[in-house]
Amino acid sequence: MGRRDVWPSILCALFLAGLLAAVQVVPAAAGSRAPGLLVEFFDVGQGDATLLSGPDFTILIDAGRHDRADVVPHLEAAGVRAIDLFILTHPHADHIGQCAAVIQRFPVREVWYSGDVHTSLTFERCLDAILASDAAYHEPRAGETFQIGSARLEVVHPAEVTGDYNNGSIGVRIAYGDVVFLFTGDAESEAEAEMLTRGHPLRAHVLQLGHHGSRTSSSSPFLEAVRPEVAVYSAGRDNPYGHPHEEALRRVAGAGAVVYGTDVNGTIRVYSDGKAYEVVPERGKPVRVMPGAARSSCAPGQVDVNSAGVEELVRIIHIGPALARRIIEERPFESVDELIRVSGIGQGRLADIKEQGLACAGEM
Repeated sequence: MGRRDVWPSILCALFLAGLLAAVQVVPAAAGSRAPGLLVEFFDVGQGDATLLSGPDFTILIDAGRHDRADVVPHLEAAGVRAIDLFILTHPHADHIGQCAAVIQRFPVREVWYSGDVHTSLTFERCLDAILASDAAYHEPRAGETFQIGSARLEVVHPAEVTGDYNNGSIGVRIAYGDVVFLFTGDAESEAEAEMLTRGHPLRAHVLQLGHHGSRTSSSSPFLEAVRPEVAVYSAGRDNPYGHPHEEALRRVAGAGAVVYGTDVNGTIRVYSDGKAYEVVPERGKPVRVMPGAARSSCAPGQVDVNSAGVEELVRIIHIGPALARRIIEERPFESVDELIRVSGIGQGRLADIKEQGLACAGEM
């Protein structure tokens, strides 16, 4: 019997090993920053890796690409000494790519995985690393809730294993005080519809866009339920898939979220004291948000310079593709007048843009 035939048994063994595991884990050091939550959407190219460092918890969601070696250095730079929870949303190699390296470098208390079995060498190496570690193992299911230190986790997907890797991605809503984040891996519109049908609370202040900002995710009904103030996608610059897709960005713009992407903004950090939060991109302007505060909105048909993609921005007078990309790199903007800080937009062009009336700066 080949190795592939025994993988379901390996998963069972992992579960039993998890029940028996007892590891002394020290939460990650917070360094010199003020106590609170720091969420880091790492720039790992066309892949995903996000670290949540709280005063009493360390959670890593996904582990980047299989053909890179950047996740462990990111974690080391963040001061991580151990990981309380390592969530592997699904088995694709751009999400579990450096799973083995992470587990071999840091003590991990518990691993969550969707339960889907893949045939790749990357998947096999990840399983081998989990088996060789002292980590507990769990396959979370929709409706489960957990408290890890001061973080509350609500699992919103999947309800069962289906063999559809993207739509079987683990979806988790994480609350720290009054501030809520939602992560859905590569879940597409079918999975989003299932979350809505099951009636999970999905409202979140910060949403990581599903499937790297693909057109197959971030459906309008889902965005209406989440009502994000900030949306973050992880994608590689000039990636072959065209992520993020303009259709998805238009829907996100319609939901009123300020958009950040790792291809444009580099690593994106969100700091929170549990009441307010601040988004600090490696490239671009920070924004501080008080959840529930009144937010401006754009009129139907206008182009929101805080969330529109290149295809929409070029509808604005004087804005071509190159200038549109500069706008994306500089946002968010508190008003259309702030476009003056974009190289290539002088007072004359700004006056024409304002006279046209198509541009707006909404939903800060």
